[in-house]
Amino acid sequence: MAETLSDLETAKKRVNELRKLINHHNYRYYVLDDPEVSDAEYDVLMNELRKLEETYPDLVTPESPTQRVGAAPVDAFGVVQHPEPMLSLGNVFSNNELLAWHKRIKNLLPGVEQIDMVAEPKMDGLAVALTYVEGVYTLGATRGDGYRGEDITQNLKTIKSVPLEVPRELVPLRFEVRGEVFMSKAAFKKLNDDRAREGLPLFANPRNAAAGSVRQLDSRITAHRSLDIFIYSLGWVQGKVPADNHWDAMQYLKRIGFKINPLNTFCRSIEEVEAFHQRIQDARSALTYETDGVVAKVNSFALQKRLGIVAREPRWAIAYKFPALQATTRLKRIEVNVGRTGSLNPLAVLEPVSIGGVTVSRAALHNEDYIREKDIREGDIVLVQRAGDVIPEIVAPVVSRRAGDEKPYVMPRKCPVCGADAVREEGGAITRCSNSACPAQALEKIKHFASRDAMDIEGVGEKLATALFEFGLVKDPADLYYLTIDQLLHLERMGEKSAAKVLDSITKSKNRPFSRLLYGLGIPQVGSETADVLARCFQNIDSLMAAKEDDLTRIMTIGPKTAHSIYVFFRQEGNQRIIEKLRRADVNLKTEEKQTTARLLVGKQFVVTGRLENFTRQEAEERVREAGGAVGSDVSRKTSYLVVGADPGSKAAKAQTLGVNTLTEQEFMDILEGRRQP
Repeated sequence: MAETLSDLETAKKRVNELRKLINHHNYRYYVLDDPEVSDAEYDVLMNELRKLEETYPDLVTPESPTQRVGAAPVDAFGVVQHPEPMLSLGNVFSNNELLAWHKRIKNLLPGVEQIDMVAEPKMDGLAVALTYVEGVYTLGATRGDGYRGEDITQNLKTIKSVPLEVPRELVPLRFEVRGEVFMSKAAFKKLNDDRAREGLPLFANPRNAAAGSVRQLDSRITAHRSLDIFIYSLGWVQGKVPADNHWDAMQYLKRIGFKINPLNTFCRSIEEVEAFHQRIQDARSALTYETDGVVAKVNSFALQKRLGIVAREPRWAIAYKFPALQATTRLKRIEVNVGRTGSLNPLAVLEPVSIGGVTVSRAALHNEDYIREKDIREGDIVLVQRAGDVIPEIVAPVVSRRAGDEKPYVMPRKCPVCGADAVREEGGAITRCSNSACPAQALEKIKHFASRDAMDIEGVGEKLATALFEFGLVKDPADLYYLTIDQLLHLERMGEKSAAKVLDSITKSKNRPFSRLLYGLGIPQVGSETADVLARCFQNIDSLMAAKEDDLTRIMTIGPKTAHSIYVFFRQEGNQRIIEKLRRADVNLKTEEKQTTARLLVGKQFVVTGRLENFTRQEAEERVREAGGAVGSDVSRKTSYLVVGADPGSKAAKAQTLGVNTLTEQEFMDILEGRRQP
């Protein structure tokens, strides 16, 4: 029994580490369009987390990255609720894994002898949804978190391959198509050449360039970026569905004016999918666009429906990824950057090398254990791999090419910025600066506070934040609200118009939602989702500051470690001074009235199953979250209530087995409207 408990604790610790890492990389990839790791490394982390959660189902929580797609949309654009979720795809990396996927779906379809499939190149771009009403393009959105995306209607309109109108007599009343926006290799090269001549930062690869171009607030910039799109599926349809399978639907969309990848192939067997994957991989360098694999889809819509989804991924489709691109180069030295939480983050500085058309000069090293396990040394010839990302990874040193003078790397025992002791947390992998007043931490906290997901202060980016800090004008985030136009005018390249614009943006940020402020404060262990939960469960900053650890752990999604971190944060004098300065500056420190009165479901977890009459499933789940509750994807002993609609499936039986309370839709509505106690 002791061994079982030990195994569970070890798994729980690793699950928490993986979730933190994956959430960070989701934010860098989906929100900032500025990833730090390769697709290959991200896939390893996600697959490890999935396997742990499959082995220990009780560790699955609603906020796990496996229960969502990507990360939340930024607020610079309007938010679009997807009528049907835009799901992500599972990945395989070998023929054996592809065959295992095919065997699983065959086992789930007893009696079905022939499973036709469609194989398509997997585009390395940005997934979008386009809505048409009576044949007219009316709405465009990013995938976002899979349920809500950003409204980029005007930007997508600038892409010449997007039809603004299709024959009304040939299409349903309302329908959606989904596609991948991308930038060709030639357009990417021209864009970077132009930016180099203008002295602007270069994009790392076509995927980042496409994503950054689509998400411009000024659609005129998007129009000059030579973007393209391939439509890869028919989404939801209001009216008669024009086909009963994916291949015919794509041919139909092609006929009415949508751009479909001409390499898409109908496959009668899994062997034909394997052959298609090999052909595309062999032709990869000759293609005019970037692709990182092949997608295989079950062709029949009826079979797709029978197969359904698991862990927010369709069972009926899979991405068969290409091997990561690799090259060898010399590791010149290892530098250490200090993060906003004081973490010492090692970074490999490489002799520049071209990998898949991208010049690579740096690689992430993560932590001391990572370096030691791989035995990476300064001066080594190293194997580096990337899969279209900005900061690749070092796979391994080439030991056979060592000259003998390479030395094992040792993390500094002093902070490289302030000289304070660097301490490694007991049982952890991260070394941190022990000085909470370290200038590097202070600067990173200022940049985080002003970032888009936090207070979204336009104009206060890395360069201006650094200048303000170095000139002593801003020592902590609250100082931003006390800047004057005279102070800004003393900075290099800052004119009156620019200074006034910065101050206006700072003033506007005072009214950001309370949750954004909490996230911006940089409380360790508190990401944007936890900040949302705290904002719903506490009326204002004073209530939160007064909360004890026990008060915090009563909230369903907050564990002891996060509760302790929040409690300690608000008891540090420096943080209390920042809060008081924010208060004096009239920064919003409370929730809206709608949020403060909607707390009746705090501490309760709901699962919704079946078809509801008055809500979509996403709407019902959002109502639970607004009332302070948590939402699960499957029934477990942690589930407080299962809301049961029509055709509920196996979850109702599981709830009965576990003794979980069930609610009809009417009973659920009674709780939401205060007619019944939860």
